[in-house]
Amino acid sequence: METEKLHIIQKVWVNACRFLLGITFIFSGFVKAVDPLGSFYKIQDYMTAFGIISWFPSYLPLFIGIILSAVEFSVGVFLFLGIRKNTASVLALLLMGVMTPLTFYLALANPVSDCGCFGDAWVLTNWQTFGKNIVLLIAAISVFKWKELLIRFITVKLEWMVSMYTFLFVFVLSFYCLGHLPILDFRPYKIGTNIREAMEIPKGAKPSVFESRFIMEKNGKRQEFTLENYPDSTWKYIETRTILKEKGYEPPIHDFSMQSLETGEDITDSVLMDKDYTFLLVAPRIENADDSNIDLINEIYDYSMEHGYGFYALTSSPDSEIELWRDKTGAEYPFCQMDDITLKTIIRSNPGLMLIKDGTILNKWSDNQLPDEYVLSDSLDKLELGKQKQVSDLNTIGYVFLWFIIPLMMVIGLDILVIRRREKKRQTAANSKS
Repeated sequence: METEKLHIIQKVWVNACRFLLGITFIFSGFVKAVDPLGSFYKIQDYMTAFGIISWFPSYLPLFIGIILSAVEFSVGVFLFLGIRKNTASVLALLLMGVMTPLTFYLALANPVSDCGCFGDAWVLTNWQTFGKNIVLLIAAISVFKWKELLIRFITVKLEWMVSMYTFLFVFVLSFYCLGHLPILDFRPYKIGTNIREAMEIPKGAKPSVFESRFIMEKNGKRQEFTLENYPDSTWKYIETRTILKEKGYEPPIHDFSMQSLETGEDITDSVLMDKDYTFLLVAPRIENADDSNIDLINEIYDYSMEHGYGFYALTSSPDSEIELWRDKTGAEYPFCQMDDITLKTIIRSNPGLMLIKDGTILNKWSDNQLPDEYVLSDSLDKLELGKQKQVSDLNTIGYVFLWFIIPLMMVIGLDILVIRRREKKRQTAANSKS
């Protein structure tokens, strides 16, 4: 009797652990899959913090990010449905066995601000992440130890179909979002956001104090400068960094600052208060930007000049790289310097295009989705393009969920109506013969 009671307790416990792990891995894998470049940037941060970024090819962080999201999502689905028990339990234990000590080190040394385990959808501190991983590690050990007690929802004969579809789904999702833009935008620069209002600090709140630092080079020597001691033109600009000097209330957007390359002036306010349309071409590192659609970008610039709209290119690259870009592409648009991390946060494309009006983000396009001359057929106030794009995260999640769940439900229906009935008939026939 005691043994049976213990067995029931173990079964309830291990299935509770299995659902906890399954939901966590599905969520973690999904938010990484919809923002593969976000995972790429975070893994780059890790490699830079550990001093190994130069050891590997530049594409490796992106490859790791896509594989990691696929593994996490698939393991989560396997655990949730109770299929591939050995594979799922081993991978879950392996992931938590690696991530738990890693996040403990991150909590102690703090080389990166957050682990990025849930992308930008849910940002945790390093200590919060370590606490979460302790719970998940206990759950993973339990599932690995008592995996035979996991309740199966799909028979063995059809689990291969679910496994293949799960891998295919998450890979297609990742590459779609990589070629376009994330279908869900968890960052502060999402469509509909008024940048100026998102930078405001409530009355009475103590603001954080930031400082822009400029890395300059002269005679082979690099040195940091601020706006107060900005050097003369004999120094060559390398990059800009935004440093937090004093922590206070931090508005959703706190690092949007446009420094005109031509005049050296901060033109942020004039751009954000412009009542007319402004195109912002965002290229975090212009030397790495895709130039395959540069003719279309130049056409958009000509269109903006024809209709009196603002057009600025935002980058963190040094003057020399900007000049190379101008020589290579014939670009005539003005450039502004901005923090590299800010640019990567604004849009997940290099280059990417953003349309704003009176400080509000109306639309964003990846390099593969730029509007062409057939779309830009009139002034923006007369075009659908000039209106704020309507985005509903709830509808998007529901749409993606249906794409995954409907084929899955068809498989489960086939399993219940056909496979299990056949097995039951065979079992009944075998029992009658005996």
